[in-house]
Amino acid sequence: MNSARHDHRGHHHADMISVEDAYSRILGAFQILESEERGLLKSQGQVMAQDIFSPFDIPMLSNSAMDGYAIRYRDVQSASSSCPVILKVTETVAAGYMPKGTVVKGTAIRIMTGAPVPEGCDTIIPFEETDEEERKTYGKGLNEIGIKKAQTINMHIRPRGEDIPKYSKVLVKGTTLTPSYIGILASLGFKSVKVIRRPRVAIIATGDELISPGRQLKEGKIFDSNSYTIGAAVERYGGIPKIIGIAKDNMEHLRKKLLRGLDSDLIVTCAGVSKGDYDMVKDVLAEMGEVNFWSIRMRPAKPLAWGILKGGRRGGSTPHIGLPGNPVSALVAFEEFVRPAILKMLGRKKLSKPTILAELEAPIYNYDGRRVYARVNVTLVQGKYYAKPTGPQGSNILTSMARANGLAICPEDRSFLDKGQEVVVKMLEWNEEGKLD
Repeated sequence: MNSARHDHRGHHHADMISVEDAYSRILGAFQILESEERGLLKSQGQVMAQDIFSPFDIPMLSNSAMDGYAIRYRDVQSASSSCPVILKVTETVAAGYMPKGTVVKGTAIRIMTGAPVPEGCDTIIPFEETDEEERKTYGKGLNEIGIKKAQTINMHIRPRGEDIPKYSKVLVKGTTLTPSYIGILASLGFKSVKVIRRPRVAIIATGDELISPGRQLKEGKIFDSNSYTIGAAVERYGGIPKIIGIAKDNMEHLRKKLLRGLDSDLIVTCAGVSKGDYDMVKDVLAEMGEVNFWSIRMRPAKPLAWGILKGGRRGGSTPHIGLPGNPVSALVAFEEFVRPAILKMLGRKKLSKPTILAELEAPIYNYDGRRVYARVNVTLVQGKYYAKPTGPQGSNILTSMARANGLAICPEDRSFLDKGQEVVVKMLEWNEEGKLD
């Protein structure tokens, strides 16, 4: 059996497909999902499914940018600190209230920041440019005020509609909602918004050796980390993870778990695509739909299963991506193929992570003509990026991924990249130096 399986893999080496080929075949099967109405706080990171027009001006009324006095500029043009212009104060208006009167010749209205500018006023004089402080100190009434300085007309007035004019298009369909956009929607009075719904992603780990965290660990068993790594990654990029649990290495059990995942938008399985149970998984998947087993010209994450399982939502079909079982391989394959599929379903335009050029601090070796994704930690020193591999790079060593903030790429046709050479790095996380999330 062993030698046969060896042949099986050797034979696959010739049929290796490129990362780009796998990517385009997989991504071609996903469409933008339908829209839903979501409460504002629940919609962050989702994509607008409608244009939003402003029902009114923001600000709705011209208002004051300062605490001060609303006056007529022509009354105070000559003002100076040696010769202040004295005006009669008729009222005080605070934010949230309307002025009762208007500003007429020789008068002023005391006004607070954000309060509507009264009629007749064409400039605001801040408190600091009046004798209000002295009047308070000497117990004089504030029914009059001395203006010591008048800069220019229209000073400190925020015009109506300056932020958002009435009927203008404020948010364009296809915009990803950030806290600022959500704030704008709230300022327009929207309580909920129409967005592309989040994809539901079912996650199944396979293998007799696995048990769920929280259970008693028995000899020879290991805790299932992939469901949680991949589940957290799905959530991070906007999907809704549904952990179906662990499928044992028998056809009946795997079939049962897969059936439970069919009502989602995507099923992700971990493991079962490269080990001795390969044939069993192959049979179950083939029975439930069309499936391809690929060897992809990449390291880690060479083995990948891709297919469409029948009998899914509303009698339709559900795409399935089978990730390798090694935790690092699973995450790298997730980054390359699952994350862009989630983003495409969400209606996002930009599906790729940012890339940078960095100088390598240690060599990367490429043994067999695959594209190597080396886990690196990128730092920025005096305006230049440096990439340092994060220790042992075995695909079972999850800490190598946890310590990394990027994947340095050694192309297929290079047997190694030396220390000091420039390398393209796909940034997974931007650390503080990178200033990007």
